[in-house]
Amino acid sequence: MSADTVIGVDLGGTNVRAGVVEGGRLTDVRSVAVRSQGSEQDVLEDVFSAIDPIMRPDVAGIGAGVPSVIDLKAGIVYDVQNIRSWKKVPLKAHLEERYRLPAYVNNDANCFAAGEKYFGRAKPYDHAVGLILGTGLGAGVIANGRLYSGINCGAGEFGMLPYLDRNFEAYASGQFFARVHGVSGRELSGRAERDDARALRIFAEFGGHLGEAVKAICYAVDPEVIVLGGSVSKSFRFFQAAMWQAFQSFAYSITKERLKIDVSETENIAILGAAALYYDALAK
Repeated sequence: MSADTVIGVDLGGTNVRAGVVEGGRLTDVRSVAVRSQGSEQDVLEDVFSAIDPIMRPDVAGIGAGVPSVIDLKAGIVYDVQNIRSWKKVPLKAHLEERYRLPAYVNNDANCFAAGEKYFGRAKPYDHAVGLILGTGLGAGVIANGRLYSGINCGAGEFGMLPYLDRNFEAYASGQFFARVHGVSGRELSGRAERDDARALRIFAEFGGHLGEAVKAICYAVDPEVIVLGGSVSKSFRFFQAAMWQAFQSFAYSITKERLKIDVSETENIAILGAAALYYDALAK
């Protein structure tokens, strides 16, 4: 990884957070409330307000993670989640014009995968998937040591693959708990902590669905490791066994022997992952 100092930016519907990544360490994190109902320019100024106080002469580049579909070459973000005015915003151009530095923009799931590759559990591996188990099922793919986003930033959308009567996202993300069982994942986790039999049974059911999603991922991209992130991953111990049990019907025995599944423990992974876009762009 380059030793260059980089600013990572994580844009969400509530806050924009930015931090300086120097020598593999994150420092000087700033958070600014996002005017999610404001104009395109309002939100852009919120982004600048997070970056401006931490900008330094030694910063070599900027990486930004955004929950949206992105034209990666042009750095245009489309239909940003929970920010009504951001329908088509040339974020890369705005950042480069203001700061006179190279800027890289990608979606939040791809940033998660890149962050785990450069700073987290996927660091030792050249082939990895970062799988976010949250309100949706998002993923990023590392292939041959580099982030692979596809031509339309659509690689790794495993959650959209058809599964049962819907898709994997409906069964292997936090949506499953409320939609099928009428309970939130957080409440269920609390019950499972107290050895509640119904909660443990629901998590086992969830693990079975996740195991099927893991099989689909392995057939598609054959990773060495899958790193889990997102709120649901914190309950991994409650669904881990059922997930592995479902995975046992995978066709190739060598994959079953080799595949590793870990849970992310990287703090501020969203900011680090955004910064990792710069390092990934420089990688050979």
